[in-house]
Amino acid sequence: MRKLSALLLAVVLALLAAPAAHAADNGNWSVFPASSGAAQRPYFYLSANPGTTLDDKVTVANKTSAPLTFRLYGADAYNTERDGGFAVRTEKERQAGVGAWTKPARSTVTVPARSSVTVPFTLAVPPDAEPGDHVGALVALDDRVAPGPAANGKVAVGIQQAVGARVYLRVGGPTVPALAVENVSLSQHRPLVPGAGESRTDITYTLHNRGNVTLNPAVRLSATGLFGRTLLGRGLTKVPSELLPGQRVTLTEAWRGSPQLDWGDVKLTATAKGASGSGGASFLALPWLPLAILLAAAAAFTGHRVLRRRAAARA
Repeated sequence: MRKLSALLLAVVLALLAAPAAHAADNGNWSVFPASSGAAQRPYFYLSANPGTTLDDKVTVANKTSAPLTFRLYGADAYNTERDGGFAVRTEKERQAGVGAWTKPARSTVTVPARSSVTVPFTLAVPPDAEPGDHVGALVALDDRVAPGPAANGKVAVGIQQAVGARVYLRVGGPTVPALAVENVSLSQHRPLVPGAGESRTDITYTLHNRGNVTLNPAVRLSATGLFGRTLLGRGLTKVPSELLPGQRVTLTEAWRGSPQLDWGDVKLTATAKGASGSGGASFLALPWLPLAILLAAAAAFTGHRVLRRRAAARA
C-alpha cells in the first residue's frame, strides 16, 4: 500500500470542568479571567443586551521553563456527540456566537517562562442576537505541532494542544427552558437458549435542549411488563452535566438482565429546572430457540396441510 504523507492535525482542547477555584489548565499552561481584585473567577460569567459591547481581560500563564507562543481566539461551545461533553470549535471552524463576537486585542501572544500575560478583549453582541445563553471559550492554542504516533507506519500524526477559559454569556430577553426526549429505540440481546446467559437491552435515545438556556438535565429510566408490572426504575448517570441551547446528544443505556419472555414498555423521563420531557418505546421479548422451533413447526404444519389439499384436489 502507498504511504500516506498527509499530516493529521489533532487539536486537543483542555476545557476542564475544574473546581470553582481552579483555572482551565493542562499542566503546562492555564487560561483564566483576569483578576479584578476580588476572588478569582473560574470562568467568564457575562450578561449584556443586544447591540452592546463588553470589555474584559484574559490571562495566560506559562508554567514551563521556556517561553511559549499562543494564538488567542474566541470559540463557540457545543456538546460532543459521543457523550455530551463540553467542547469548543477549532480555530478554522465557522464561529456563529461567542466565538464570532469575541476579539482579543492580540491574536498572538508570547508568554515568558514561569510567568503570565494578560490580554484585553471585547465581546460585541450583535443587535439581532437571540436572547438567552450563548456559551463559548477564549482559547490559547500552542503554535507548536508535536509529533504523534504513526498509524501502522503509514500516517504521520501531529498534535496541537489548546486550553480555553469558558465564557457563559446571557443575552437579555425572554428565556425559554425546553427539554425533549426523542428517537427512543431498543436493541435486544438474548441468549439462544433461555436461562443459558444474561440478556441485555440497549436503549438509545436523543436528549434535545429545545430552549435558549443551558440545562442541567437528569434522566430517569423505567420499564413495565405485562399487566403493568414494574421491571425497572433508576436514574441514569451517563448524562451531560450541561446541555447547551439547541444541542442534541444521542446516548445509549444498557439494561442488563432485561426479560427474556415479556411484553411491555420502556420510558425515559428527562427533567431540568423549568423543563421536562419524556419518550419511550415498546418491546416484545421472546426466546430465540423456542421461537425458531415454533415457527419451524408452524411452517411444517402449514406445508403439510397445503400438500394434503393439493393431493385431494387432484384425486
